[in-house]
Amino acid sequence: MKRIILIFITIMFYLFGKADTPAWKSKTEDANYIHRAIKEITDVMVYDIYSPPVAARTYAYISVTAYETLRHEKEDYISLAGQLHGLQSLPEPEKGKKYSYTLAAVHALLTVGKSLVISEEKVNRFENEMMKEFKEDGIPENVFDNSIAFGNKVASEILIWISKDNYNHTRSLGAYSVKYDSSSWKPTPPVYMKAVEPHWNQMRTFIIDSAQAFKPVKPPHFSIDTSSAFYKEAIEVLKQGNSNTTEQRNIANFWDCNPFDVTQRGHVMYATKKISPGGHWMNIIRLVCEKTKAGPVKSAEAYACVAVTINDCFVACWDEKYRSVVMRPETYINKYIDPAWRPVLQTPPFPEYVSAHSVISAGASVILTKLFGPDFSFTDSTEVEFGIPPRNFNSFYHASSEAGISRFYGGIHYLPAVNYGLEIGKEIGKFVAKEIKTENRKKKSYNLN
Repeated sequence: MKRIILIFITIMFYLFGKADTPAWKSKTEDANYIHRAIKEITDVMVYDIYSPPVAARTYAYISVTAYETLRHEKEDYISLAGQLHGLQSLPEPEKGKKYSYTLAAVHALLTVGKSLVISEEKVNRFENEMMKEFKEDGIPENVFDNSIAFGNKVASEILIWISKDNYNHTRSLGAYSVKYDSSSWKPTPPVYMKAVEPHWNQMRTFIIDSAQAFKPVKPPHFSIDTSSAFYKEAIEVLKQGNSNTTEQRNIANFWDCNPFDVTQRGHVMYATKKISPGGHWMNIIRLVCEKTKAGPVKSAEAYACVAVTINDCFVACWDEKYRSVVMRPETYINKYIDPAWRPVLQTPPFPEYVSAHSVISAGASVILTKLFGPDFSFTDSTEVEFGIPPRNFNSFYHASSEAGISRFYGGIHYLPAVNYGLEIGKEIGKFVAKEIKTENRKKKSYNLN
């Protein structure tokens, strides 16, 4: 009898509570606003051709901004201030004032985003349209003004934090000087671009102690001896590229995510703009949140935790890339084995070891497993807008392992770069999962191995 009464009281509380919710709040406190705002920043970065590390930095800051604004909607959620390097206490909402935290978060996110992209005017146009939507949903004028003001306060503090992450200093440093020896990385066809972000290891991290905190094992010693491990690994890449099945080529193309892709036809070259590796995983978050019907705060939590992990993965990965400066398979094979061989994918403009896509995918998969569980199946439609059909995965680890091996199928990485990349990415993911805390209440824990 007591159980029946308790169920009745719960239902009445839910119904009356729902009835007391203003219509505007029911309409506006919708995670879709957050998803759309982050997708807009993605689209602008694709348009502006952002490098993968710089895109990851941008995602981390806009996602933390959204989370720090939205967390006030739910009392169980706590600030990342004091947890992320250099982030101090942030503004609090004023007592007695009413807010739409989703509106505040969208405004703060886009304000920070505008400071981090080139095509600011595109974001401005998008934000103006979103603000119209919020007003059309009936938000009272005082609530609208309060929310914008609060979003401005959070964004202002975040921008101060951003200014101290060493990014501006790395802009003042020189370009990478290519070593014209027989073994180190060289620019690759078709446009022989200069090395991307050679000083990225000097960037401030979010959670890991430093760029050197997670080092992979050293890559095999360079050699052109046909009996050496290095030569054999190059032969593996060549053979794989020449024998890829249709499915393996599909996997390579699905995870290509190369913002620098250039196509050459005769004497004409043109760029094909694509999403970055980090952008691909950010869109996976959207798909997962939509499948689970996650609200604005839960969605912002997922974006923030994954984005800071991906950022730190890039910093650690780039540290190794420019320490070992390993030659790409395309360069080695063309020079020492087969001058006519070409990889399935276009080789990105930075050293080979370790595979960045492997590192960041493994890191992201750990955090998503922590948040949504180990057996989470999903359909990844991220690449549909780029003319590539969806793929199905039975877990986040399944997706990250496929992202890793795609680099081998694509001919742009030797196998050790993939395997050790997945290994350190998973280690970084576990470290972040252990260190970062977003809720006071105890959450269900999953095995992250």
